[in-house]
Parts: sequence; C-alpha cells; structure tokens
Amino acid sequence: MMVAVKRIQHVSITAPLDGTERARAFYGGVLGLREKPVPESLAGLNILLWFDVGSTELHIVAEDDDTRGRSRRHVCFEVEDLTAIRTRLTEAGYQPYDAAPIPGRPRFFCRDPFGNLLEFMVFAVQ
Repeated sequence: MMVAVKRIQHVSITAPLDGTERARAFYGGVLGLREKPVPESLAGLNILLWFDVGSTELHIVAEDDDTRGRSRRHVCFEVEDLTAIRTRLTEAGYQPYDAAPIPGRPRFFCRDPFGNLLEFMVFAVQ
C-alpha cells in the first residue's frame, strides 16, 4: 500500500523560554506573520507561539539549544519580494547574507534573534 504525504503542515523552531516577546517582534513584527492561538490542550508544554505562513504554520517552542546559532538546519520562506524582505531585515538590525546560487531561485540567509537559520527565496520566472 502506498502512503501519500500531502504537505508539510508545520515547522517547529526553538527559542529560549524567555523569548516570547522577541519572537513576536521578529516573526510578527519584522516578517509580518499572523500570530494564532496555541491550543489550550498544549498548555504547559513550553510552546511559546504559533504563526500562519500561508497554509503552513510556524511553531516557536522553548528549548535550551547551544547549537542553534551554529546549525545549518533551517526554514526556507518563499517570499514575493526578496529585496523588500532583505531591506526590512537589515533596517531591523539583522544581517542577511548571500549563499551559493541556485538557478531560478534567488535567495539569501539570515539568523533570527535566537540564532535559528532562515532562508528567504523567490522562484524566478524561467
């Protein structure tokens, strides 16, 4: 029997237990993601915030992680305007940087306030 995986429903990334407001400011404020309520059934599990990203969700969970700022694990956000998001990140004090090019997928990387690696890209018209 074939198993069909339909999509990635959510991605979880980590932040320190005291990172709620910084996460809200970055993901809600700088990136403009819409925050949504964390279900009450998950209270006490150190789940800080949930955000909508199109039809996917981003979950911010509290966890001590000394490797976060060095890891290459990342989330990639497809954006409409790569220049605009890069400018917004720079103006907010973050340091976007270029990566090896992928044909048809202009992109750059940036770390969030907790050291999580984020990729931002567009699909170029071929």
